Amino acid sequence: MLAEFDFERAWLAKFSQCLRDLAGDEIRDEVMDGSDNLSEATEPLEVIHWIRGAMERLEANVDQGSLRSIMAGCACQYPTSDLEDLRREYEASRDINVVHRMLQEHFEVLLRDTLGLEKELVAEVVEKGWGTAGVFQGDTIIATKIPKSGYLVEYLRETHPERKRQIYCHCPRVRDALALSEKLPSSYCYCGAGFYKGIWEEILQASVDVEVLESVLAGGEVCKVAIHLPEACK
Repeated sequence: MLAEFDFERAWLAKFSQCLRDLAGDEIRDEVMDGSDNLSEATEPLEVIHWIRGAMERLEANVDQGSLRSIMAGCACQYPTSDLEDLRREYEASRDINVVHRMLQEHFEVLLRDTLGLEKELVAEVVEKGWGTAGVFQGDTIIATKIPKSGYLVEYLRETHPERKRQIYCHCPRVRDALALSEKLPSSYCYCGAGFYKGIWEEILQASVDVEVLESVLAGGEVCKVAIHLPEACK
């Protein structure tokens, strides 16, 4: 029987490895101090307090570029097998617009077939410009995350701004922090930005920079990420 997945332990393992790879063992040990007993069974407030302290220790030890790279490396990733057709298309055509349209089609299939949304809700999400593919602004792609899938319908029907923010984020720590009126550093959101970095680096087979433009953690209405494409891919 497979062991039950523990988000906290899995995320901490990625965080530890990224720290080791990009900052070294000494900084890794300092930042990870106190994490040994954290798990999904840990009280949310304890997890939030540890993460806040870890981010403060990280910010004191590395520059902003390294911090963003470390956090982006902790992201939950889009399955690379689901991007294979896009990678092959880009390799053959070198047309960024074609693969962008394909990624949007993948997203709309997810909404219809996986999440089972009615066509009116699919149209509403697409009209808002939300989703994996994002929208072009010049040579940059601006991606606005959809609300956490389990809360998507509730989010669209909710009218209270604070409640909408509390159920929006895909990260359980952020949802808990907002529900408990706790603070986390906005740089934590580069973890979420890494989701888009991973997608486009897999498609383009090139390094991609991402930038958090807005997040519910920092008081925004949505989470918005700029994907800065490599010069050769524009």
